[in-house]
Amino acid sequence: MSTLNTSEIQISTFQLVGLPGLEQVHIWISIPICLIYIIATVGNCTILILIKTEPSLHEPMYYFLSLLALSDLGLSLSSLPTMLRIFLFNATGISIDVCIAQEFFIHTFTAMESSVLLIMSLDRFIAIHNPLRYSSILTTRRIIKIGLIFAIRCLILILPFPITLKRLRYCNRNLLSHSYCLHQDVMRLACSDNRVNAIYGFFVALVGMLDLAMISVSYIMILKTVLGIASHQEQLKAINTCISHICAVLIFYVPIVTLAIVHRFAKHGSPFIRILIADIFVLIPPLMNPIVYCVKTHQIREKIMGKLGLKKA
Repeated sequence: MSTLNTSEIQISTFQLVGLPGLEQVHIWISIPICLIYIIATVGNCTILILIKTEPSLHEPMYYFLSLLALSDLGLSLSSLPTMLRIFLFNATGISIDVCIAQEFFIHTFTAMESSVLLIMSLDRFIAIHNPLRYSSILTTRRIIKIGLIFAIRCLILILPFPITLKRLRYCNRNLLSHSYCLHQDVMRLACSDNRVNAIYGFFVALVGMLDLAMISVSYIMILKTVLGIASHQEQLKAINTCISHICAVLIFYVPIVTLAIVHRFAKHGSPFIRILIADIFVLIPPLMNPIVYCVKTHQIREKIMGKLGLKKA
């Protein structure tokens, strides 16, 4: 056994993967990926600039939307370097330190987006359940406090990931299973004891599922409140204010849950589906959330059309 240990070769570089079997067309796949990143960046920056510059959008709902846009922007930019290197230049190598830094940012912004979606569900419940006191409950000062608390929560929750990964030794195996670095993927390549990483990673996953459970409870309470409204028209109006948020929740959580199911029940199947779902997770939410909110939110749509000169006089 000691001979085996001394023969282990410690590595300094990991290898990421693109889409298996499609390596010859990676350059063509890079075109829609680049377009997705450009549209996502422009869309989220547009929402941030609009909310900052338009006094009529200085309301709790739009402040929370700006936090969602920041999370999407961070998630998108965190995965951008490796995705473009793989599909544009077929460059799959990444140093261990850079990989650990990338997984920290990806997991941090993922946790932030989960937290923001939870806050937004509570915001919708307060707006529907107690509309007269909505502005007095969610003051600007209170929103800033909520944002800071959840940002600190995310940092504290994710900070152990890079610390525990850094203490591990990596030898012999260096092939990751995604186009970017994730904690569970890097941890799997360690040749030293990674039980702490596995246990803590499971705890973080439970926290994410707890966010989803609390979002579900919020919507059960919203539905109960809406059913208590006498006017059918007012019921539809109340539900319509939640459509954008429901879409954002589905866009974010469906790839995560699907990926978890694939890892659990189809771990020995083709890696293509697993890698594709993982790529969808970092590409689609930052792309779709600005589009959904621009289409479904009348105030934002009107402001954008006004800026583009498309608003009717």
